[in-house]
Amino acid sequence: MIVPRLEQYRHILRAYMLPWRNRVLLLALMLFTSIGLQLVTPQLLGLFIDTVRGDRAGLPLEPPPWLGADPLQGELLLIALVFMLVALAQQVVAVGAVYFGEDVGWKATNKLRSDLADHCLRLDMSFHNKRTPGEMIERVDSDVTQIANFFSQFVVTVLANILLLAGVVFMVFLVNEQVGMVMAVYALFTLWALNAVRSLAIPAWGSAREASASFYGFLEEQLSGTEDTRSSGAVPWTLRNFARLMYFRLKTEQKASIMNAAIFGVVAFCAILGLGISLVAGYLLYNQGLITLGTIFLFVTYTHILVRPMRELTMQVQELQKAGAGIGRVIELLNIKTKIEDGPGVPVPGGPLDVAFDDVTFAYNDREVVLQDVDFRLEPGVVLGLLGRTGSGKTTISRLLFRLYDPVEGSVRLGGTDLREASLQQLRQRVGIVTQDVQLFRASVRDNLTFFDDSIPDERIHEAIHDLGLGPWLAQLPEGLDTRIESGGRGLSAGEAQLLAFTRVFLKDPGLVILDEASSRLDPLTEHRIERAIDKLLHRRSGIIVAHRLATVQRSDEIMVIDKGRIIEHDSRARLAADPDSRFSQLLRTGLEEALA
Repeated sequence: MIVPRLEQYRHILRAYMLPWRNRVLLLALMLFTSIGLQLVTPQLLGLFIDTVRGDRAGLPLEPPPWLGADPLQGELLLIALVFMLVALAQQVVAVGAVYFGEDVGWKATNKLRSDLADHCLRLDMSFHNKRTPGEMIERVDSDVTQIANFFSQFVVTVLANILLLAGVVFMVFLVNEQVGMVMAVYALFTLWALNAVRSLAIPAWGSAREASASFYGFLEEQLSGTEDTRSSGAVPWTLRNFARLMYFRLKTEQKASIMNAAIFGVVAFCAILGLGISLVAGYLLYNQGLITLGTIFLFVTYTHILVRPMRELTMQVQELQKAGAGIGRVIELLNIKTKIEDGPGVPVPGGPLDVAFDDVTFAYNDREVVLQDVDFRLEPGVVLGLLGRTGSGKTTISRLLFRLYDPVEGSVRLGGTDLREASLQQLRQRVGIVTQDVQLFRASVRDNLTFFDDSIPDERIHEAIHDLGLGPWLAQLPEGLDTRIESGGRGLSAGEAQLLAFTRVFLKDPGLVILDEASSRLDPLTEHRIERAIDKLLHRRSGIIVAHRLATVQRSDEIMVIDKGRIIEHDSRARLAADPDSRFSQLLRTGLEEALA
């Protein structure tokens, strides 16, 4: 884990606090006002004690007559009234500081969460294949939550407490120079001790965050596969691993807490030392007649006030440990660069697109080559049937066309444009895909069809829906396009979900359509509706159909068979079907479903 450097802390603060600088300044004003009020209250209490004992002259101001005819009583009541007003003002300022601190903290951390989510969505698939959704949730949300206090008031609070320390030493110095010097040395020693243990717990908290991420990644994986876990009798295994990960998380949290306890031990020692200094100094000076009892009270009270900012500083150091671990993991995540850099923006032409793979070799890792010297060309408007066993490389070809990955060797071109030269946004607008599994979101029908693109008018959506045979289904919805769909498409049939996916692609108006067995899991009646939708979708467009069924292959103009990452044959469907020695002809005689299983 990265242990952040001081300039990285500064960079994070500048990037996410600068937009809220007015609120930060108001927060600073409130905290500094609170400091002044905290320094005043002991003076009022000391004055009250000395006035009661008669150890000092009267007040600078005469008490108003309504406080009583007795001068001493009037002075005491006036001091008490001022003390209550100051204490009330201090509480009001404290509440305001908490409110603005939390407000700034949430605004800054939400912006950081947004930036992290955006960064992760732009990383290539090799990054996401190595991490579970639960781990990413932990990285984007929980790690940032650890930084909330750092954003909300860390710098301001630390500065305020340092000023409070300086203010206390100054006030004691005004009362007695010798005690003031001793308090100054004591405060410097305390700050040195706190700084010495500042980074003690950062590695431990980093390990705790890693353990938490692993636990949530495992939990997300198991919850999403509950049905398979129970049906296969793997519940005991799941619970054992659950307990193992929880135990590991407990041990890392314990280690981090022990490190924090060591820090609090340093503070406790400094607090006891300071109290002893004030009592001994007060006793010696009082016996010499140099100070009053109220002044001794001032020394003890100011020592308690000194302990308070030291405790606050220690808590901030503790929060800094957690924030340091979170910031380290955030910086580590932000430093990860995508392997898929956006191209300079060479345009992909409109209309049906030609597809060209030029000696493409690809591997997901260094050990296993998935595609080997794949070289073919698909003319504009032609539909290619792509056949091959599971693991032969069919899905990899579609991923390369979307530029989710780049070839290790060779190049992929659409409309004559190398995909690495095109912008990712335009490329993915010109290629559409429908798979067996349709991802639907908890949103309205409109948003699920347009992917939250407000620029697509409702008239165009209605036209696409009716063209693809979803008109009767839409008419039954209580709120039409505004009807909300549950996450995962609950409440929709498989056919309706597939037709919604076709409508999405139809609205994009791509030049190339990829169909990855989009109708393989449907009943015959629904499949007939899907086949009509496919005809409309492929009209005047290029297409690649990953097929296992004979009916799907019949609409292809060309057939390409791949095996173990290599092209076995590629020709027109009619010629391959007529050639008894072709692999395609053999597949037709055997049955695609059985031969390609």
